[in-house]
Amino acid sequence: MTDTDPTSIVGAPLPPARTLPFPPKPSGSFAGRTLGESTYAPLPPEHHLNEDAPNILVILIDDAGPALPAPLGGAINTPTLGRLRDEGIGFNRFHTTAMCSPTRGSLLTGRNHHRIGQGQIAELANDWDGYSGHIPKSSATMAEVLRNYGYSTAAWGKWHNTPAEETTTAGPYDKWPTGYGFEYFYGFLAGEASQYEPNLVRNTTCVLPPKTPEEGYHLSEDIADDAIGWLRNHKALSPDKPFFMYWATGAIHGPHHIMKEWADKYKGTFDDGWDVYRERALEGAKAAGWVPQNAQLTPRPESLQGWDDIPDHQKPFQARLMEVCAGFGEHADVQAGRLLDTLEELGYDDNTLVVYIWGDNGSSGEGQNGTISELLAQNMIPTTIDQHIAALEELGGLDALGTPATDNQYHAAWAWAGSTPYQGMKLMGSHLGGTRNPMFLRWPGRIAHEAEPRTQFHHVIDVVPTIYEILGISHPESVNGIHQDPIDGTSFAYAIDDASAEGRHRTQYFEIMASRSIYSDGWMASATGPRLPWIPGAPPGIATWTPDQDAWELYNLDEDWSQANDLAAQQPAKLAELKELFAIEAAKNEVLPIGAGLWVPVYHPEYRISVPYTQWEMGGDTVRVPEFCAPALGNKPNTVTITATLPDKANGVLYKLGGAGGGLTAFFVDGVLNYEYNLFLVNRTKIASAAPIPAGDVTIEIETSYIELRPGGPLSVVLRVNGEEVGSGTVPVSAPLLFSANDCLDIGRAYGGAVSRAYVEKMPFAFDGDIGRVHIAYTPPKAAQPA
Repeated sequence: MTDTDPTSIVGAPLPPARTLPFPPKPSGSFAGRTLGESTYAPLPPEHHLNEDAPNILVILIDDAGPALPAPLGGAINTPTLGRLRDEGIGFNRFHTTAMCSPTRGSLLTGRNHHRIGQGQIAELANDWDGYSGHIPKSSATMAEVLRNYGYSTAAWGKWHNTPAEETTTAGPYDKWPTGYGFEYFYGFLAGEASQYEPNLVRNTTCVLPPKTPEEGYHLSEDIADDAIGWLRNHKALSPDKPFFMYWATGAIHGPHHIMKEWADKYKGTFDDGWDVYRERALEGAKAAGWVPQNAQLTPRPESLQGWDDIPDHQKPFQARLMEVCAGFGEHADVQAGRLLDTLEELGYDDNTLVVYIWGDNGSSGEGQNGTISELLAQNMIPTTIDQHIAALEELGGLDALGTPATDNQYHAAWAWAGSTPYQGMKLMGSHLGGTRNPMFLRWPGRIAHEAEPRTQFHHVIDVVPTIYEILGISHPESVNGIHQDPIDGTSFAYAIDDASAEGRHRTQYFEIMASRSIYSDGWMASATGPRLPWIPGAPPGIATWTPDQDAWELYNLDEDWSQANDLAAQQPAKLAELKELFAIEAAKNEVLPIGAGLWVPVYHPEYRISVPYTQWEMGGDTVRVPEFCAPALGNKPNTVTITATLPDKANGVLYKLGGAGGGLTAFFVDGVLNYEYNLFLVNRTKIASAAPIPAGDVTIEIETSYIELRPGGPLSVVLRVNGEEVGSGTVPVSAPLLFSANDCLDIGRAYGGAVSRAYVEKMPFAFDGDIGRVHIAYTPPKAAQPA
């Protein structure tokens, strides 16, 4: 507290630090010619913070809509969120960007997402400045600034702000978490991961999970365990230093992975479907005091299935998908609670500011009609629900959902329900529900609990300036010799002090893949754009789409909480004013060209992030190469040539790319050479040699070529041993984009998920011979062949 205002949470202003790092502390001693002629008088340690500077813990849940937590009227038990609501304060008009990488970059830097190159997720970046996937060093993160001020800094879980092409263990590392101000990191760099078999990084080293799924491993528990261990070490070794912890779960992003006992807690909870859930959730939110009593329920879009439209035989599948998600969400929240328990146990609780954000965007409709392998949607491969159910039966039926055998994600209508009462969901920058996420603060020693939420409009870019103001520090002009871009955010410290204060964040644009809106002084203008997250395949008419075609809507948010009443026809002048304001903000923040985020996923999947090579030399022990940086064996003509020494009846994996939810692999079983192309569980192409390959030195070639030269077209696969064909087959549909967001290419064994069910119980199924040279080369496309 300051001397002048004992009620404020803002610390006493410190002298502005225009340049970071601070200059080194000078010596107070005098060096003479001899020790006898010298004086030894070290100066006291320098402190750049107020003595009562708080510890800071930021908790970020992934892909979570506002109508899910029970304390806010939903069905998912979230005791930790409830604890913060009961002990701190909440903001019910807090906003995100509607997408993963953009929100995370904005949260850590205090800048708008396009201005830091985060207009699209890191894996789908492109060459326009606002979509590059590279956070510039001119936008230093909060971690970098706080580290220079004397904080210990550490991060766990999902990162998703490193350029995808820089995520191999070869680096460069300057855009990994440790290059952005975090002294310690443990988690995964990609946008999602198997919760049972993630590709993990500790600082700049690739590491395997400490346990197997069979031994009880789960990622949310692991990052909680690790963070608790770090806290204990901090208490033991640096008890006088404040800390900044950034703890970001992979939950509840797809794939929805959770142990059966957690999902079973919700058996029957969702049997009456998403339409009924919406009604129940809105009434619950009103009863909980989270939304105003006059909030209206927005209608279901015509293109989104109603629960009554679902065939009866599919409803158990759809309901179970939501049960798994609910268990996943509760489990993640409980792990966050273990951190709060440890803070209390170690005596940190009273002076720790906890920022808990329920969702980096709204609930995700990327599961589209409900799926057992959620990257089907990103690859725009059409399927039927009956195909999913049939494939699921081979894996053990509904109980296989949530296990390592599937990469399931719920029907997009559950995402719509989780976003009650709003129209939007993840990937929709146009409407609340995609962009409005609950946020809670707790600081027992300084913030008094108030049950009624703050209603000032704020955005994720506001977290950084708020923390700086609380600490009394300034935004530096230069960090590590690099001039700094201005902060875009507006501190909400004033609203913490005064719940009735007038809001200060007056204007904010939103844009994700051409879905866009502009907020200004209580008004919002919205344009949905050419695509809806729940509709499979490329958007109709996308080839000729321009932003000029989009219809805009107009809402008075001060009177219309949920964007239920479009005023565009009644107030065209106001709409025109806001559209012009959006154009100004878009130009100022590197948003242009409108729709640039669609460039790779919709227009040019062949331009997805990849390394510049066309051939590779690898060894028999090359493992954990992230798929974005690995040869595209599943969708580019290529030949893999392996020299190996086979034992009698060889066994083990030669290589695998991807994971259990989709991928390809070559392996031996009792001397028989096998190849399998797992198209996201719904189709498996299996090719095998007619007889075992004799022991000895061999050269194995696996040649893949397109039968039809188009993305997703059928492939021809030929297996040769010592130049002689031993097997061939056709992959009827290929994956045009990629198999996995976090799994890898492994040679000589299979870490991560098991692409083939043939070796799922033998993982990592290391090859029992010797692999010498592995040469992989892209080959010129052959002329189209008859299908």
